[in-house]
Amino acid sequence: GGRGPAGSRAASARFVRCLYAVGFLDLFGVSMVVPLMNLHIKSLGASHTVAGIIGSLYGVMQLFSSTFVGCWSDIVGRRYSLLACILLSALGYFLLGNSTTVFLFAISRVPVGIFKHTLSISKALLSDLVSERDRPLVMGRFNAASSVGFILGPVVGGYLAEFEGGFYQTSFICASIFLLNGGLVWMLPWSEENTSNRDHYQDKGANSFSAKSNHDLHLKSATSKAVTNSSFFQSPWIQVAAVLKKIKGIACSNLWDVFLVRFLMSVAILLYYSNFTLALEERFGVKPLFAGYLLSYSSALGVLAGCLLGPITRLYGHNTYRLLLHSSTFTCTLILLYTSALSIWMVILSSTFLAFSTTIGRTCIIDLELTVGGNEASGTLLGVGQSVTSVGRIIAPLLSGIAQEFSPCGPPSLAVGLALVAIVIMNANKQKYSSHGSVKLKNQ
Repeated sequence: GGRGPAGSRAASARFVRCLYAVGFLDLFGVSMVVPLMNLHIKSLGASHTVAGIIGSLYGVMQLFSSTFVGCWSDIVGRRYSLLACILLSALGYFLLGNSTTVFLFAISRVPVGIFKHTLSISKALLSDLVSERDRPLVMGRFNAASSVGFILGPVVGGYLAEFEGGFYQTSFICASIFLLNGGLVWMLPWSEENTSNRDHYQDKGANSFSAKSNHDLHLKSATSKAVTNSSFFQSPWIQVAAVLKKIKGIACSNLWDVFLVRFLMSVAILLYYSNFTLALEERFGVKPLFAGYLLSYSSALGVLAGCLLGPITRLYGHNTYRLLLHSSTFTCTLILLYTSALSIWMVILSSTFLAFSTTIGRTCIIDLELTVGGNEASGTLLGVGQSVTSVGRIIAPLLSGIAQEFSPCGPPSLAVGLALVAIVIMNANKQKYSSHGSVKLKNQ
């Protein structure tokens, strides 16, 4: 008690701004190192095949760990899970800074492959803090802050790589940034977060559809709070059992179509970018440098799109489903425009608007997952969503390679087809999601 609604909102706002900084630093550190990894592992004497195997193993670890880590954050609480993921990721990049052999390089990727889910847990924490109405705006700003880090990181990393031992210095700096993030998370006003979180759940309860749902919501909130305070110190077997129970709940829910739409749109966008540089060179004689500038331009526009999500969602009356349907349709149209482009100016035009539509669509699909699934399992839902996207990252290069055998326009043409399937699925389930937030994941 003693804190009014205005105080709770102010505490929540401070917390959210700190999480924006966490997202920026996270991607800034990672994007300093990642572009240099292939050069480093080859300098250690690894073949292209070995480098590819290590990269694939990292992707597989991310695929299987994201759901478990996300669910684990629901069980033990965001604070402990986020700190654990940050510190273990820092350990991975510290080991990378000492990787003088291929074996050590491979070992350094293990803790990062398993625990580098800091952004997903941060998004789950944001979902806990803000109302459903404000969630797209806050998620969009978080993505924008992270994207700024992704834009600046490669520039700094490339500069440092020019010096002798530059890769090792860059890896140590990345590890230090993660330690800085850990300190920032540790110093967050978690007592204020608990108050804001409780008020947030009470606000949701006041707007529930029935007295029973209101009672269930308070029960879930109280149970979640009790579990968060004690389960981090419980037996690992109890935690694993709780994680598996939550994952079973997601598997038995009616969210399959939301995750299928996410998978199809993810693969479509990955196909669009898969041979972008090569296709521009073959179709228009454009040099890779220009393609790089165009991709950086699109990334910068994506940051702007994240900042404009608030006005756009208000324009749509906070109807996430309708905004997702329209942004996906626009994305499909723009990829088709790129596929049939007769000049480089049409490519620039499609890239400009595609940066907006993909950023909006990515935020909307996460919001729809959380709206349908409910905040009580937000970590699990975001983890499953990351796993779905990881499957797309594994499948997209294979599909792209096959499609390129026929034409440089093969991958984006296939992307158009997959996006159309996603749009059909969304239209088929229009009635299900037309009433925003009326469908909730059943408690298993």
